[in-house]
Amino acid sequence: MEPVVDNPYLADYYADIQRWSFALEVFFLKQRFRDIISINQSDETIVQDRSIFEGVYIFAANNRDMGNMSDRDYQTYMELFEQMMTIVKMPDLMIYLRSSVAHLVENIHKRGREYEQGIELKYLTNLNERYEDFVLNKYKGRKLIIDVDSIDFEHNPSDLSAIIDKVDSALFGLFGPL
Repeated sequence: MEPVVDNPYLADYYADIQRWSFALEVFFLKQRFRDIISINQSDETIVQDRSIFEGVYIFAANNRDMGNMSDRDYQTYMELFEQMMTIVKMPDLMIYLRSSVAHLVENIHKRGREYEQGIELKYLTNLNERYEDFVLNKYKGRKLIIDVDSIDFEHNPSDLSAIIDKVDSALFGLFGPL
């Protein structure tokens, strides 16, 4: 689960991204690493909302490339990540919920979190482009891509059921990943 409510940096980050990007990204990295340790120790099937890989290759890289994180801070962050990766196991399946930027903006407005309302369109566009590149070109594990602009899996049980069927097929079906 993404630590939003108890995140001590998130509101500060959106108020002054350059000042708080390194601290926020390290906080998320620590949280995701802790989640991975718990997942590895569990016998249960676990769905993780956001992986350690996304935090690194999408969010932290975006902050660096947009000038919100210095090269020095980014190098320190990456060295910490690389040490963590020596004990991390790849997920059984990465599910990418592909969305247009317009749909992302709509979801942000629906969520109503005050600190998210001023997010720049360029920032969201950069994140979306990085997700596409990461999932299609960089991520080497098993993956399932689901376009979500025209579905409502939160309120429509048949949309959720269709997603579950795709996940089951990718994990256990005869035809492998879709």
